[in-house]
Amino acid sequence: MSAPDDSAAIPVDQLKRGQRALWAAGDYASVAEKIAAVGRRIVDRVGVGPGDEVLDVACGTGNAAIPAAVAGARVTGVDLTPELFAAGRDAAAAAGVTVDWREGDAEDLPIADGTQDVVLSTFGAMFAPRHEVTARELARVLRPGGRLGLCNWRPDGTIGGFFATVMGHVPPPPPYASPPPMWGDPDHVRRLFDGAGLELEFEDDVVELPFGSVAEILEFYSTRFGPIVAARGLLKPQGRWPALHDDLRAYFERATTARDGGIVWALEYLVVLGRKT
Repeated sequence: MSAPDDSAAIPVDQLKRGQRALWAAGDYASVAEKIAAVGRRIVDRVGVGPGDEVLDVACGTGNAAIPAAVAGARVTGVDLTPELFAAGRDAAAAAGVTVDWREGDAEDLPIADGTQDVVLSTFGAMFAPRHEVTARELARVLRPGGRLGLCNWRPDGTIGGFFATVMGHVPPPPPYASPPPMWGDPDHVRRLFDGAGLELEFEDDVVELPFGSVAEILEFYSTRFGPIVAARGLLKPQGRWPALHDDLRAYFERATTARDGGIVWALEYLVVLGRKT
């Protein structure tokens, strides 16, 4: 049973402070590494090249920002959680590139109007609470002819089921905070960018995460993925963590597939491609 819904009284700035703490919990760099291929794919798909001004929104540790810099672009990475930048800087240095890392909010980007050739986000901007505000910001900073490339978890996919499992045990978000996986619904995205001067295309893709066993994947996400680490910290003193732990185990047993002596968790996502007219 989830906690009573007193979320309506949470102001947006308080919510975002909580989001920052949530994503700073655990070891997000190790989680991001599991899906690093997605960042490389979107950089290639959008055609990032030398001289492009590129913004990676909610960049985390740089899964898209660093490949964009490797491609020769001048890259700015913005994230609400600057605690993630240390791992990003190390990864950029290892790749021999530089990224301008800036603390900032996807709903209020610290970037001037119409200055970016490319705006990217891999499973990042979708977590900002007010989707319409975020979409307006993504469109605002693109120059005419600029390209948009977003990767968003699908609400009807395996990650949608994962988050639904967690949300059954924690307090709900405020009414103004739209569920993140809605960004994986093409109709929702079309509505968000209606009137923004963007021509949109959509593609489906999947990233596969191999693990040795259900026990291994459960331990990995319970100890390293910020939202689960935060949920455990909230629920354990109440004696409610075992129920979520059991539900997550049951979820992973349903959602993974046996392969090569281990298991694979296949994560479906929507690729959003846009060009500003």
